[in-house]
Amino acid sequence: MTVFRGAAALLAAALLPLSLAPLAAQDTTPPLEGVRVGIEYRPGFRPSVVVLPGRGLDSVRAIVARDLDYSDRFDVIALGQGDTAATAANLGGRTVNYALFRTLGAEYAVEVVADGQLTLVRLHDVTTGAIRREQRYPLPAPFDAGFRLAVHRASDELVRWITGTPGAAASQLLFVSDRRLFRVDSDGAGLTQVSAPGEEVLSPAWSPDGSRLVYTRFGAGAGPLVLFSPATGQRQVVAGTGTGLNITPAFSPDGRLLAFARSDESGTDIFTVDVAQNCCLQRLTVGRYSDNLSPTFAPDGRRLAFVSTRAGQPQVYGMASDGTDQDLLAPFDYGATGSSNAPEWSPDGASVVFHRDVNRAPQVFVLDVASRKVRQLTSSGRNEDPTWAPDGRHIAFVSDRSGRRQLWVIDLVSGRVRQLTFAGATRLPAWSRRLTGASPGTH
Repeated sequence: MTVFRGAAALLAAALLPLSLAPLAAQDTTPPLEGVRVGIEYRPGFRPSVVVLPGRGLDSVRAIVARDLDYSDRFDVIALGQGDTAATAANLGGRTVNYALFRTLGAEYAVEVVADGQLTLVRLHDVTTGAIRREQRYPLPAPFDAGFRLAVHRASDELVRWITGTPGAAASQLLFVSDRRLFRVDSDGAGLTQVSAPGEEVLSPAWSPDGSRLVYTRFGAGAGPLVLFSPATGQRQVVAGTGTGLNITPAFSPDGRLLAFARSDESGTDIFTVDVAQNCCLQRLTVGRYSDNLSPTFAPDGRRLAFVSTRAGQPQVYGMASDGTDQDLLAPFDYGATGSSNAPEWSPDGASVVFHRDVNRAPQVFVLDVASRKVRQLTSSGRNEDPTWAPDGRHIAFVSDRSGRRQLWVIDLVSGRVRQLTFAGATRLPAWSRRLTGASPGTH
């Protein structure tokens, strides 16, 4: 298989052994000279929430408490299972000791109890001493494959009840480790291998509704794109990708088109294919001694960001969805910063995240599309391959700050950074939009 220029570098980077140097676990390193670090964390109001103890359903309460914590919207007050004086035992006229929780600083209390075949989730407003919302959920059994995702959906509703905006717990991430594809829940649990036994993969991506995945499969002198349905287990090679190396796929917002880069004897360029009809290959770029790859659609589907080497080092460009109106999207400092790669458009369309070399180490940056201003988000260790959470305020990325390349998550509002994975060595994460599935519950 012949691989050219930028695609060759990407492939080599994906397969090389990973650094094991121990590094700091937080972004406390001073910014490098000549680099503008412009991110501003403005901590907003964070109400205090407590998850009430009770009999049974401990696994549900534990997941909900962790989801609320990881939303970075609340101060979660920890209670031991012995703190039963805070609640009364009867479901129908259940009484919460609001005065007690007010002394603990709680503004909201979450109650999770069994109600026949359903699970009742109830939100108490501790300040006013009243029930604010409640909903009954038909949760699967704890050993069921859909159990965790169903609880995450309930957690997202709790976030919406308090803040008006749903959380992002009911989402998952894809990533590559040891050339295999894995899926993990947003809280780092539920790790599952997605690729078939013996498959070597690269470049995973989600469809907008989360019903399908796409990735590059290596083998037989080519790298086709493969569509995979987790629900049915069906795998299908995407039309027009049976030759050359086809990488960095991205779905259009309506899920109809798939944009990707193909590397063959003519160079590396961006194409689209209609995956709804499995036909209609269209070329968007013509390299002419440069490489073009890593397309990402804006949420309205009208434009794409992508990487091109037309100015020398790879940088982030933009173009209309039909390939016209191509121009530099992310400005850069000659001499202070280097290559820019792996762009991804934010869910609200206002920003594009990517990684850029700073003194030979990749760091995560965010571009404000309207102003074209660039902000640096990381400085500790090597940080790359960023991907947006569906809430638009969290970004997952690969970092070696803990010694080995793992997935980390940063909250853009509070600046909190947490490690998501702890085993193996990860690359190329892709965060899903919210996975809705069946109706989350009944009132």
